[in-house]
Amino acid sequence: MTVFEHLNQTHPHQVMVKVPATTANLGPGFDCIGAALNLYNCFHFSLPTSRSTPTLTIIANGVGAERVAIDASNLVYRSFASFFQQLGKTPPPVVITIHMSIPLARGLGSSATAIVGGIMAANHLMHSPFSQADVMQLAIALEGHPDNVVPALVGGCQLATTINPTSNPSHLITPISWHPSLTPIIAIPDFELSTQAARQVLPLQYPREDVIFNTSHLGLLIRALETKNPEWLRIALADRIHQPYRQALIPGYEQVHGAAIAAGAYGVVISGAGPSLLALVDQSQAAGVILAMEQAWLEVGLTSTVQAMTLDQGGATLIEPVHPMA
Repeated sequence: MTVFEHLNQTHPHQVMVKVPATTANLGPGFDCIGAALNLYNCFHFSLPTSRSTPTLTIIANGVGAERVAIDASNLVYRSFASFFQQLGKTPPPVVITIHMSIPLARGLGSSATAIVGGIMAANHLMHSPFSQADVMQLAIALEGHPDNVVPALVGGCQLATTINPTSNPSHLITPISWHPSLTPIIAIPDFELSTQAARQVLPLQYPREDVIFNTSHLGLLIRALETKNPEWLRIALADRIHQPYRQALIPGYEQVHGAAIAAGAYGVVISGAGPSLLALVDQSQAAGVILAMEQAWLEVGLTSTVQAMTLDQGGATLIEPVHPMA
């Protein structure tokens, strides 16, 4: 029996995966900390029941949909296919519909949603031979680092620690407590910054004092997020590993950063690789910080979307919209 015939006889034919946006790094937590936000991409997968159906059909709508690849190079499909390759099987024909709310190339984990969505859907359609830990390790391998895919999969704020990084790497995942009145504000400018470009500006080596600086600030950040201690937060969000090098790639960074702090934010960091900025504030100060960040970008000739968010605590969610067809 072929994979196509097996799937059509024994497996569900449709599933939707809803995956949250993420904000990664949080200052000193470069490539190891990320948090899930209440903004989502949704991916609907349908296995055709007829052999005459094309092998792959991709339909995209929503924010930036016109730029989404609709062939086998699409990251959602590549992630879907990688699952079957792990099983030593050929991917079945599939129709993928992508509903996008997370803008591309803004530092909000859009690629992580594609990877998590593709793997989770394939796993579900095969009756879940992979555990969540297996799905996570495959997602990390495809993304290259854990800070976005881990919170996208499990929700909340997460710290990923790499074990045996040079041989058969795996990751220990630890949730980080987040004070309920600590509000993340995401400021999304109307321009893009590729992750590749943001990584190319980083040095290959760092002075010892910069590494020690980030290590101490990361420890403080974990305590500051839990307690919402204002002094700890202001100090903890400082970083010497990636932000000093990336700030020049974000027009208006200094103005927006300064405006948010003046309006009451505890601190402002680059979200992921940028160019979006993340401000952490007490919920009572959110409205003023939003207005200040919007206005600061307008004053340098740029428009933006600035909004208060909440942490998504559930992570990626499977929704089976239709019962298996006869």
